[in-house]
Amino acid sequence: MIEFISQPWPWYVAGPLIGFIVPALLIFGGKQFGLSSNLRHMCAATIPARLDFFRYDWRRTGLWNLMMLAGIMVGGFIGMNLLASPDPDIHLSAKTVTALGDIGVSDFSGFVPTEFVSWKGLATLPGLIMVLGGGFFVGFGARYAGGCTSGHAISGLANLQVPSLVAVLGFFVGGLFVTFVVLPFIL
Repeated sequence: MIEFISQPWPWYVAGPLIGFIVPALLIFGGKQFGLSSNLRHMCAATIPARLDFFRYDWRRTGLWNLMMLAGIMVGGFIGMNLLASPDPDIHLSAKTVTALGDIGVSDFSGFVPTEFVSWKGLATLPGLIMVLGGGFFVGFGARYAGGCTSGHAISGLANLQVPSLVAVLGFFVGGLFVTFVVLPFIL
């Protein structure tokens, strides 16, 4: 049984399971799926701020979000430590390896290339730009769009919200732009 759980599940199993979360949250709790609001709830709960943005009853509106975030972190820990695959390497197509090699990525051992995620990679100018710049744009974009990619793509599209469709299209266009224009320039 553990061997089945520790293997990547096919999209046609994992996708519908994720998809069932949206109606379950709506039907059983009147809630929508999304995680970017958790940062606001965490700040309101832990940092006594004088900003009006953090002055609200986070216990009434955000406690369930924080519980969901805690569940995601516990589930991630269990998945990485107890159900991890014995083969930690990522498996990429030859075309992807060649394309990444053309922009300077050469280490494909582990879950992500070390040129992207490592202390050594972070200490470089490209690494610093990617982490700080990427973090800023993700945070700004999630706030400006009124939600994160998971909230818009999973919950918003399931509710047929046009602003979510616009946001998801923006996420994809931005991702393509960064992948094909910014990333080769930085690396």
